[in-house]
Amino acid sequence: MDMQRRKFAKLSGAIAATAMLPQAFAQSTYPNKTIRLIIPFAPGGGTDIVGRVIANKLGEALGQTVVVENKGGGNGTIGADAVAKSAPDGYTLSMVTASHSVNVTLQGNKHPYDFLRDLAPITQITSQPYVLVVNPDLPVKNLMDLIALAKAKPNSLNFGSSGPGGLSHLSGELFAALAKIKMTHVPYKGGAPALADVVAGQIQMLFSTRLQAQAFISAGRLRQLAVTTSTRSAAAPEVLTMAEAGVPGYEVSGWYGIVAPGATPKPIIDRLNREILTILKMADVREKMATDGSEPVGTTPAQFGAHLKNEVEKWRKVIQEAHITA
Repeated sequence: MDMQRRKFAKLSGAIAATAMLPQAFAQSTYPNKTIRLIIPFAPGGGTDIVGRVIANKLGEALGQTVVVENKGGGNGTIGADAVAKSAPDGYTLSMVTASHSVNVTLQGNKHPYDFLRDLAPITQITSQPYVLVVNPDLPVKNLMDLIALAKAKPNSLNFGSSGPGGLSHLSGELFAALAKIKMTHVPYKGGAPALADVVAGQIQMLFSTRLQAQAFISAGRLRQLAVTTSTRSAAAPEVLTMAEAGVPGYEVSGWYGIVAPGATPKPIIDRLNREILTILKMADVREKMATDGSEPVGTTPAQFGAHLKNEVEKWRKVIQEAHITA
């Protein structure tokens, strides 16, 4: 009986090993064909710029072409959903952004995939600070002045955004919640028209990308009060963070990352992670990312996964407490 058990165990082991051979072979020869990198937004934006830089360098490192495919719509949902439902073989990847962590709550039951389960994190690529800018005619010189004015005149100050549920909108709602002030949200169809109205004095403030606001700041047509990240921006180290300026616990960071379908084998994820971390250290890559106001990051898959979970939870709380709907 013991001999029969041993024979059965050996046979089972052999069958299991044979079944694993195709997967192991596929991993050992990866990549042996073209890789697609989905950019889930229209061409020309920051995600597209950074994604194409990564794609070109990754193709050189892997010895295979990495084709960029723009698949916009649904605030990034359509492109990411296509990747979530792709074969988990490392040949279809996607850029993701802070918007994807917001969509989980904002879209609710209409969200077509599980962000934390159906996509495998590879690495966070960048971090991008937002900057709080105000019209210079507003009688405030710093963040505490702004908070005092908002408390003295509840709902009298207007803050613009690129649209309901966008990161500039949520940045303002988080500010209001932590500073315990009441402001009026004015949504626009994009960050550019919102910024134009701050410059014109139609609204008082906006959480803007530095790339978009810098020319107006330099010309004195906007006053910058603070950056939204936990550390000061390398592009303007003299500008305080929101936490330093008077709102402890405040942190908002735009970010880009790269993911694969959820069941992609770990050896493939690790290979892509190693190559991309090397790319992020290249001087020409860092220079190109700086044009978007982005700072290279580079994390392990586990660190990026933890970041995604934290972002989903943070924005869920803000969206629910502010009663924001899509």
